[in-house]
Amino acid sequence: MARVVVGLSGGVDSSVAAYLLKEQGHEVIGLFMRNWHDTTGTLEGDCPWYDDQLFAELVAKRLDIPFRFVDLSEQYRQRVVEYMFTEYEKGRTPNPDVLCNREIKFDVFLKEALKLGADYVATGHYCRKEEQIIDGRIVYRLLAGSDPNKDQSYFLCQLTQEQLRYALFPIGDMLKPEVRRIAEEQHLATAKRKDSQGICFVGKVDLPVFLQQKLAAKQGNIHEILPSWRGYVPRDENNLEALAEPYHYTVRDGKKIGTHKGAHFYTIGQRKGLGIGGRKESLFIISTDVEQNVIYVGEGDSHPGLYRRALRILPQEIHWVEPSEAMQVGESRRYDVRIRYRQPLQKATLHQREDGLYIVFDQPQRGIAAGQFAAWYTGDTLVGSGVIEK
Repeated sequence: MARVVVGLSGGVDSSVAAYLLKEQGHEVIGLFMRNWHDTTGTLEGDCPWYDDQLFAELVAKRLDIPFRFVDLSEQYRQRVVEYMFTEYEKGRTPNPDVLCNREIKFDVFLKEALKLGADYVATGHYCRKEEQIIDGRIVYRLLAGSDPNKDQSYFLCQLTQEQLRYALFPIGDMLKPEVRRIAEEQHLATAKRKDSQGICFVGKVDLPVFLQQKLAAKQGNIHEILPSWRGYVPRDENNLEALAEPYHYTVRDGKKIGTHKGAHFYTIGQRKGLGIGGRKESLFIISTDVEQNVIYVGEGDSHPGLYRRALRILPQEIHWVEPSEAMQVGESRRYDVRIRYRQPLQKATLHQREDGLYIVFDQPQRGIAAGQFAAWYTGDTLVGSGVIEK
């Protein structure tokens, strides 16, 4: 049996993961990481980190496993939060949960676990790991969780072979109701605790208030673009660069209909927080210009400005879970792709070119946002991912 350090977060999923590992006969250590102290922008009623720690301790006591604590807030600030601020300042939409898994849980936290003599690190993620022997070496596969409503493989899309080598996902084959049932049967303190929401380890936040720690509010104009805008013309299917290019608007293309507090506080596809009512259909953000501090919106979920067929990932941002499977320049392959968590997988063709990886979808995609991650799959297996450049 192995020594396994479980990242006890104070939630039901990691609690049951710890229970299952102990039942399997492993030597289990619970390790709680504090990653954030500041409550700026945190919405009232959201449990702060000390509640999480209390629940984690109660679970460790119930399971009769050692409990440890580590403060990784400085690394989290440097690697995740500062990255968020930088990306939003550029008018991009980062995904802190993906960064947190790559940079904190399976890097800094993993190193802390290894100091405790861990053979493996376990988390409460709804995903699975498989091992294959290819050319005489072990290759680790990252698979979707068995619960289609909770699959979290997308959040782990940047993990490497070395990180997966140490990773265990004890609840990956389970459904959420089953996890809750086990927690109740074992009288774990987290059995009825609600799932965490919002930014990883920060919680549910008022994003503009949170970002104003570093990014100043600056009033700008909101312009509406009509569906009849002359730029919505079919693009050459053979011109990958043109297909992946976002729509570019100027203030002359639309009518001013309101003001905002800073273009960098908003993201493509957003409909809340604009403060403009009286419309037959909701207004959606279709473009942001942080240089001119202008937001462009369109009315209705079917507005053509919300949809694009393709995106591009820069060469240095392309990540393959198994590097030997990377595409070569000039190669094209079919994959299933998602560009956000919980999005159903979309059929697409990936084209590797000198200037990056182009993903061309069979159907136009809503709300492609620079800074987010695209992840591609073969069946249940997550094969690779990358940051959307445009």
